[in-house]
Amino acid sequence: MKIDGNFIAPPETHIWGNIVVAGRLELGPCSTVGGSVEAESIIVGRDVRIKGPLHVRTTATICDNACLRSVQAGGNITLRPGVRVGDVNSDETIFVYGKVTSERLFGRAVKVYGT
Repeated sequence: MKIDGNFIAPPETHIWGNIVVAGRLELGPCSTVGGSVEAESIIVGRDVRIKGPLHVRTTATICDNACLRSVQAGGNITLRPGVRVGDVNSDETIFVYGKVTSERLFGRAVKVYGT
């Protein structure tokens, strides 16, 4: 699916394949994406599941209990409590709030807040 502009997905939206958004993408809570995701920037809602890699050109915010294969961003990445993700790569800073599960965090800086 390709979208020229911004896209806000309501809660419990299920996309079976890949999604490419030219602008900002907001995935509502409890949504799923069966393939890869590309966007300018993204907010991933709580309990969202993305089965393919996530590539954003600027910033990414991953909310509570989301499950992702991997994240790559040109800007800052924010990971909220309960996030489960493979590799996380950022050209800027990765902010970690609370306990997350990740294979690897690689960024210019990694800042951890809370326990």
